[in-house]
Amino acid sequence: MKKLFLIIGAPGSGKTTDAEIIAKNNPDSINHYSTGELLRAEVASGSERGKIIEGFTSKGNLVPLEIVVETIVSAIKNAPKNVVLIDGYPRSTEQMEALDKILKEESDVELTNVIEVEVSEQVACDRVLGRARGADDNAEVFRNRMSVYLAPLKPIQAFYTAKGILHKINGERTIEEIVSEMEGFIKSRL
Repeated sequence: MKKLFLIIGAPGSGKTTDAEIIAKNNPDSINHYSTGELLRAEVASGSERGKIIEGFTSKGNLVPLEIVVETIVSAIKNAPKNVVLIDGYPRSTEQMEALDKILKEESDVELTNVIEVEVSEQVACDRVLGRARGADDNAEVFRNRMSVYLAPLKPIQAFYTAKGILHKINGERTIEEIVSEMEGFIKSRL
């Protein structure tokens, strides 16, 4: 049985870094996939799907549901370890519902928890503009990404709260503190 943990948070919340460190700390038991990295890898491959993805991400818009869900489910099923962390998903109620529907049909994957890394918009903005990873890291695109993130957040929180699996973590501390809390929480759920 694969145990799936979804890690959500604003752009710049640190969710990818946190999950990467936790996976590195637990190389025998935890796989980490970033939705963003999976999509960026597809773009870098130069495939047709990658070109479609780039058309959306270069403007800070969401990638179509089918492409994202295919990518996520494939990553979970192909994960060599039983604990899978995926960050940056879901980013819309449609993504949430699509994954929920698929997981209901999957007897070998359990959505154990959704972990939300909470940061203020100002902290998120400062971090994103400070890292400037690519063309999608500028103030205008950040504001769009932030509004895209915030728009469905309340219903996503409500959905996972109703299932009793939403866990919030304060993301405005040191990486060490955040990782320690998140890793401890994940291990407590195994």
